[in-house]
Amino acid sequence: MTMKKTPEDTLPAEVGAVSASETQPKLEVSRRGVLRTLGGLTGASLLGGGTLVLPKSARAAEVGPLTGVGREAEVRMRRIDAADFQGAKPAPVLACNGDEARYANRLGNFSKTLPHNDLGEVDAAAYDAFLAALDSGQVVDFDAIPNGGPGRLANPRAAYAFPLSGLDSHKADMPAVHAFDSARQGAEAGEVYWMAATRDVRFDRWDSDPLTVTAAEDMSLFSDFSGPRASTGQVTPSTLFRGLTVGDTTGPYISQFLFRDVPYGTGVISQMARFPERGTDFMINYNNWLGIQNGQPPTLSNSLRDGAAYILRPRDLAEYVHGDYSYQAYLNAALICLSLDALDPNPYSVAVREGGFITFGGVAILDLVARAALSSLRAAWFHKWLVHRKLRPEAFGGAVHNTLTGAATYPIHPELLGSPVLDVVQQQHGSYLLPQAFPEGSPTHPSYPAGHATIAGACVTVLKAFFQEEYVFEDPVVPRSNGVELRHYEGPALTLGGELNKLASNIALGRNIAGVHWRADGDDGLALGETMGLALLQDHLRTVVEDAAAFELTRFDGTRVRVNEDSVVPA
Repeated sequence: MTMKKTPEDTLPAEVGAVSASETQPKLEVSRRGVLRTLGGLTGASLLGGGTLVLPKSARAAEVGPLTGVGREAEVRMRRIDAADFQGAKPAPVLACNGDEARYANRLGNFSKTLPHNDLGEVDAAAYDAFLAALDSGQVVDFDAIPNGGPGRLANPRAAYAFPLSGLDSHKADMPAVHAFDSARQGAEAGEVYWMAATRDVRFDRWDSDPLTVTAAEDMSLFSDFSGPRASTGQVTPSTLFRGLTVGDTTGPYISQFLFRDVPYGTGVISQMARFPERGTDFMINYNNWLGIQNGQPPTLSNSLRDGAAYILRPRDLAEYVHGDYSYQAYLNAALICLSLDALDPNPYSVAVREGGFITFGGVAILDLVARAALSSLRAAWFHKWLVHRKLRPEAFGGAVHNTLTGAATYPIHPELLGSPVLDVVQQQHGSYLLPQAFPEGSPTHPSYPAGHATIAGACVTVLKAFFQEEYVFEDPVVPRSNGVELRHYEGPALTLGGELNKLASNIALGRNIAGVHWRADGDDGLALGETMGLALLQDHLRTVVEDAAAFELTRFDGTRVRVNEDSVVPA
């Protein structure tokens, strides 16, 4: 094959270099290599025996306000500034409840998958090995932790992970969680027991069902219950098992973001799903409970109802947070919000010839929601494993059962021991163990804070930063009693911000309803996630060049703030 060549032309390196003096260079490559390298040329010009003419190469002149070494310097400076800003935030003065030092049998601490005695008390040497591994961070020490079954700990070394954006997980503060013998612990245990007892009460009957009415009356008697109350100071069915955020107690229990269809590319995703049969509870047999504490796999499985339906009962919500992936609810919420005319004002709201597609539009929102999930979960893992190591509700339920049956004596708060909920559960299931909605019970990581709640706090914070919280849903819906159809909801206006807050609480409290978390795990987890979400938003502002870029949003406690790249101040 002959090829015409001019001095200005060059061949790509893949097909061999030629000197300017060569007039008929020979290509020492395969036919496939030529086709791959010169894919823009026609087959005829390569294979038909004609003369091959390569186009002149042209070097693009980069345009823009900052190019070359200036751009490189700016990128480096911004990365250093972001790291310095996040790194300058003070490290928290960490606090714990003291249970680990208070009880030689580690009564108040997580020990699932380690070996236990017949009372469910962890083997002392195994727990010491567990602490030693957490302290060293070495895989050889984790592998040396004795186990009571094949169950494995859920990624404790993620607690040591380093961030390249947002706040370092080790700088996010949390309060000490309540102690094993405290009135707060008694109240939160009473709540999760009532949650288990009322899992099958439909939400459309919530205010009048005898079980929820009794549960509200009993929860009002706990002296240190931190959940919402009515203006009278009493817990009522309309505040029962609700969250504390703005909008939580307005309208239906379940957020609009768990009912509405999700726009997904060229299609639509229905939020109907298959849920468990009523009365399907687990770990109510003592031997089964003890085996699972030791890390044995469950011997039973969930039975799902035929046909898909909307969330109609607490048990359905518990199953939703059993099978969801980390940021599923917030990806769905983001896609729903993007389908509405509800974007908050941003630097492009008044622009004539531009839109905010990448920096202040859908691309940024979807990316930040996903990143918020990982950033916040790392913070949760730091506190779970390296600070608090709080026991799960199922383990506390074992202590309640052994105390009430006379097998042992543990410092259970008397307000819980005097609650009628324990008799209700015993009559339902034949034991005082806390009935679990999942066959395996809790995951194999400590309870405080809740990972689901921390993700919820971060992702909802991101969404509130981009969308108008005051936007009112024009056609709010609730399921009909058959669970397979939606009807219009008549009641107080439901705002986007309120329903996002409610979504965060639904996800957090859904885990409590399942029996795997405490209220503090969710409430404090939301706050932790919010902290991580705010830091991520600040980092995002450091990457953009739009003038006066900032976010405004309402925090979970009702405070309105303005988020700048270097501050979060009252708005």
